[in-house]
Amino acid sequence: MNYKLSKVLLSFLLVCVSHMSFANTFVEGKDYKKVSGLPEATKPVVREFFSYNCPHCYQAEPTVEKMARLLKGKVTFKRTPVGAGRPSWILSQEAYYVAQKLKITNQVHSKIFHYIHEEAGPFTNAQQLKAFFEFQAVSGKEFDKVYNSKDKKTTLDNYGIQLELSGITGVPTLLVNGVYVVNPGEHTAQELAKLVQFLVAKK
Repeated sequence: MNYKLSKVLLSFLLVCVSHMSFANTFVEGKDYKKVSGLPEATKPVVREFFSYNCPHCYQAEPTVEKMARLLKGKVTFKRTPVGAGRPSWILSQEAYYVAQKLKITNQVHSKIFHYIHEEAGPFTNAQQLKAFFEFQAVSGKEFDKVYNSKDKKTTLDNYGIQLELSGITGVPTLLVNGVYVVNPGEHTAQELAKLVQFLVAKK
């Protein structure tokens, strides 16, 4: 057997062993479930549904962020903030929207969680939201321009559509490739990364 053929066979066997290991580890109905799902333009992708107001989301976020770092370059990571028809949750959606538009999500994401759960409680009005961003060195003029833009309503409506199509029933939830639901609170970051890779490889 020549050297090149040996390398090909070895690679094939390693892939098979890897998939067998995953298959023996993760069980549908226990580690994940399949739903009708959300059409995703980009794949492979894992989407986090969350609310800054949700204490379980706050507790799970360090694990989710570590998972995202482990999967960087392998899987696209996206977020959808959930409003659930609650005024304070909708203000948190708006906080995420403003951060995204100003391209400072990485800078303020964990700070919004900390502000709500460790400092002041949920946002209750737009002025409070504005004050938070001004404290993050965003000018009032910048905030007003983004917050009052026509695009905000469209984006928040799109968050609602994503939630409706997703088939999820609570937060925090990860949706892999638009069809596989995972509860991030039940796994370590390493386990989540392996589970996501297992699911994106499923046909």
